[in-house]
Amino acid sequence: MKKIGLVPKLIMGIIAGILIGSFAPEFIVKILVTASTLFSAFLKFVIPFIIIGFVTAGIADLATGAGKLLGITTGIAYGSTIVAGTTAFLVASTIFPSFIDPSVASQIGDPEAGMLSAIFSIPLAPMVDVTAAIVFAFMLGLGISALRNNGKGETLYGMALEFQEIITKTLSTIIIPLLPIYIAGTFANITYAGQVWSILNVFWRVYLIVIPLHLIYITLQFVAAGTFTGRNPFKMLKNQIPGYLTAIGTQSSAATIPVNVECAKSNGVSREIREFCVPLCATIHLSGSIISVTSFAVAVLMMNGMDHSFATMMPFILMLGIAMVAAPGAPGGAIMSALPFLPMIGIPSDGGLASLMIALYLTQDSFGTAANVSGDNAIAAVVDHINNKISKKDNKRAA
Repeated sequence: MKKIGLVPKLIMGIIAGILIGSFAPEFIVKILVTASTLFSAFLKFVIPFIIIGFVTAGIADLATGAGKLLGITTGIAYGSTIVAGTTAFLVASTIFPSFIDPSVASQIGDPEAGMLSAIFSIPLAPMVDVTAAIVFAFMLGLGISALRNNGKGETLYGMALEFQEIITKTLSTIIIPLLPIYIAGTFANITYAGQVWSILNVFWRVYLIVIPLHLIYITLQFVAAGTFTGRNPFKMLKNQIPGYLTAIGTQSSAATIPVNVECAKSNGVSREIREFCVPLCATIHLSGSIISVTSFAVAVLMMNGMDHSFATMMPFILMLGIAMVAAPGAPGGAIMSALPFLPMIGIPSDGGLASLMIALYLTQDSFGTAANVSGDNAIAAVVDHINNKISKKDNKRAA
């Protein structure tokens, strides 16, 4: 089983859940639901620590870099992420109603209605709530960043990085391996309640929109970068193929960095910029991830007849652009970092709807990661062009 990838395991979990919910006795379904409920409680306990671990280290990392270029790169990366999320919302709002209409919502109803309850549960309240975790992470991250700019704070910075490693290890050794059981329990319960086929009928159509949207946005990023820098965008896209395919295979932005640096070199990006920009953007640029999360959130809201207006979704998108900082370095980090903010749009951060979001996201995670890292090199080309202009101005002043 260790040799089987995460996506096949998730698919196996969905299939096993459907079969158990369809044919197994109620008691067997309850056992699986109990396991899923216990996992959900642990996940809810860990979520604040995920925020603290990722966001603190991600912000603290911004203390290093090339001064003005650091701000420029961060601004472009955040702007690209927000544009991607807004584009995903507009596309989803326009296309999804063609196959998620009120009749579909009424057929599905409340996915949690009619479900079985767990045999028992363990009270495991989070040590700190999500809002406190966000405020603490920002305060600590910005504080460490300020200290490091003054030659201090390295001890706290090391602690932040090591705590992030603990959270990453928790994700990779406990949460991610147990996700198939969690999802199997959810689908067994949904199947037992008689709603699974209506939901799956929506799932596959959502994928047909999301994955092409990744490719379209990658193309737009390189066209914009090519127009700004005067480089051939289609040649840049061709040079990006090794990075894109590596990201699909590894499902990790961090693991793709060496290959992505070589892609940037093929695009003519200078050594100092590619070695600075590509690793930084691997942690702060999330265009592919936010396209996926936003699209799946809109689909889940529509499926349940809930409000999915621009006013509801935009604060969620703006928050995701910050909250998912550094999350792509960990398996499933992006969707785990997004879970605490689902209540902003009316989706509970645990339970059946959150499980649907996790299942939707993780089964296409490799494509989202590939979109993230591909966009990183479009940004690298833009930053390199800006750096060249700044250098020329500085040389003229020196002369």
